[in-house]
Amino acid sequence: MSPRPRLLYVSDLAYPARGRRYCDEDIHLTARLRESFDLALCHPLDAAALMDGFDAVVVRNSGPVIGYQKEYEAFREQARARGTRVYNPLHGRGDMAGKQYLLDLTAAGYPVIPTVDRPEDLHLLPEAPSYAVKPKAGADSIGLRFLPYEELDAVGYGEVLVQPRVDFRYEVSFYFVDDLFQYALHAPDPERRWVLEPYEPTADDLAFARRFIEWNTLDHGIQRVDACRAPGGELLLVELEDLNPYLSLDRVPEETRERFAGAFIDSLRRFLEA
Repeated sequence: MSPRPRLLYVSDLAYPARGRRYCDEDIHLTARLRESFDLALCHPLDAAALMDGFDAVVVRNSGPVIGYQKEYEAFREQARARGTRVYNPLHGRGDMAGKQYLLDLTAAGYPVIPTVDRPEDLHLLPEAPSYAVKPKAGADSIGLRFLPYEELDAVGYGEVLVQPRVDFRYEVSFYFVDDLFQYALHAPDPERRWVLEPYEPTADDLAFARRFIEWNTLDHGIQRVDACRAPGGELLLVELEDLNPYLSLDRVPEETRERFAGAFIDSLRRFLEA
C-alpha cells in the first residue's frame, strides 16, 4: 500500500432523489477525503472495471441497486474473487443483503415493525387500517403499496414483504461510523419525511439503535438505523441501511458535519490497516 492509499469512491452524482441532492454530500466528503487519500470518483456501473487500480472501493451514494441488480451482483462477485477491499464490507446483514433481516429480526423478537412474507403468516400481524407491501429487493420506496387486509392474499409472495401501516408520531434516524454514534435526525412531520431536524437522543434511544449495530457485526463502515416512534411511545425499526446510507449532512451543524468527516477518515484508515 502506498503512503497515501488510493480510494475509488463510488457515487451516482446524477441520481434524482426526491427533495435531496446526493451529489452535494459526496462533493463535501470527497473534498475532505482528498486531504488524506489519493481519490478517484466513478459511477457504480464503472466500479468493477476500475477497482483493480485502488487499495479500496468506497461505496457511498450509489443509488438503489434494484436499477442495476445484475451489474451490482457482478461487482460483488468480482470484488470477493479478487480480494478487493470494499467499504462498507460486503458481509453486512442489513439492506446490503436485501430485506430478509426484517423477517429475521421479527422472528427473534427485536423491536421492529412486524414483517411477514407468506400468506399463512398474515395472522401474526397486528390489525391495522392498511398494510404496507414492499419488494424484498426494494429501496427508496420503490414499489411500495398500501393495501387493505382483504387484498393481501394475491400480492406475489416470495418477492414482497407485508407490514402493518404504523400510525407513527415521527421518524428518527441514528447515524454511526463503525460502532461510534455520530448524530441523529428526525422528521417531526410524518408527511414530510425528508424535512429533517437535529434530534437529541435519550439513553434509551441510543440503546435501541446500538442493538441493531451490534446485530449487524460490521467492524467498519457507515450505517443508518431508521426508526419510527409508535403511538405507544416505543421505537420500532424501519430500516437498517448498511449499503449506501444517505447521511443528510446538510441538515446538521457544520461542527457535526466536520466531526463526521473526521470519523469517516479515521474509520477508513483503520479499515485499510486491518
